[in-house]
Amino acid sequence: MIPITRLALGDAEAEAAAAVVRSGWLMNGPRTAEFERLVAEYVGTEHAVAVSSCTTALHLSLLAAGVGPGDEVICPSFSFIATANAIRYCGATPVFVDIDPRTYNIDPELVEAAVTPRSRAIMPVSQIGLPADIPAVMAVAGRHGLTVVEDAAPSLGATVHGRRLGGLSDLTCFSFDARKILTTGEGGMVTTDDAAAAERIRRLRAHAASVSTADRDRAQQVVLETYPEVGFNHKITDIQSAIGVVQMGRVDEVVAERRRLGRRYDDLLAGQDGVETPYVPDGFTHVYQSYNVRLRTDRTQEEVMVAMMELGVATRRIFAIHTQPAYADLPSVALPHTDEAAARTILLPMFVGLTDDEQDQVVNALEKCL
Repeated sequence: MIPITRLALGDAEAEAAAAVVRSGWLMNGPRTAEFERLVAEYVGTEHAVAVSSCTTALHLSLLAAGVGPGDEVICPSFSFIATANAIRYCGATPVFVDIDPRTYNIDPELVEAAVTPRSRAIMPVSQIGLPADIPAVMAVAGRHGLTVVEDAAPSLGATVHGRRLGGLSDLTCFSFDARKILTTGEGGMVTTDDAAAAERIRRLRAHAASVSTADRDRAQQVVLETYPEVGFNHKITDIQSAIGVVQMGRVDEVVAERRRLGRRYDDLLAGQDGVETPYVPDGFTHVYQSYNVRLRTDRTQEEVMVAMMELGVATRRIFAIHTQPAYADLPSVALPHTDEAAARTILLPMFVGLTDDEQDQVVNALEKCL
């Protein structure tokens, strides 16, 4: 079976994790600080804050943006459910808007039309490695005094007109789970130039303590912390961060290989009328956390996925959040491009280490299924 992803970890990551265990400092310590520094330097921001997942990164970023009960946050429905869940964690309401049918990312013109007096933030999703049109979304936000919290979970290394995601939005959230560009097993990161927001997220991730555990342990006198607000336990471990430090050492190599594999899929599928390959706008770079194809066949999405499984190839799909039972209480909304994409696209295996023979097998299986 060719899996949807396969981990690319080795002895360097194992030794880095073991060194943390031997050090006696396991939580949110020096390796986390180093990981944060490397990510901030890579994306070009003043601050990076490591947390337990991208979901918690989104949650804390929304809180830092002042989102709370009664507020609305504009976002796409064509995304993993964590996008909307993070909004609900704040007591706010997700307002779903449709996507651009070519990029599968949020349509900035529809964002503008969805703004109401209750709007507090916009959460574009840079989906599966392709940046959303962040400059256009930021322009909408600027006109209406809104904060942009970008869900860039799968898109570390992607660029818009030469600038990496992470430094384009007010707050950008990345994921390091097993299927993402880099992995620490689980984990997330917020990048921002907003010093006040970064500091609040640092506090909130550790129960909102006024002084961090590391600062208390380094102090030469007794330091008694206070808890000025209700926070959360959203810290990352130094074991995870040590793995992340190693992975950051080869992030450019990883991004380059994913882009090579994406171009090779493009070439292999160029003559296949039954699928539509990914569209990348001029000036945007795709890092291919996944390779998404639109089906142009009478067979249903599920029929193709089952047939691919029978031929030894795993696939996945992106669903529409507004169709899930957890969000059935929201008012019905017309999202035709979202509905069509959710029903007619599938994700093909994509990972560093995918061989040419395996990629040929994936394409051959897809052609048989169509």
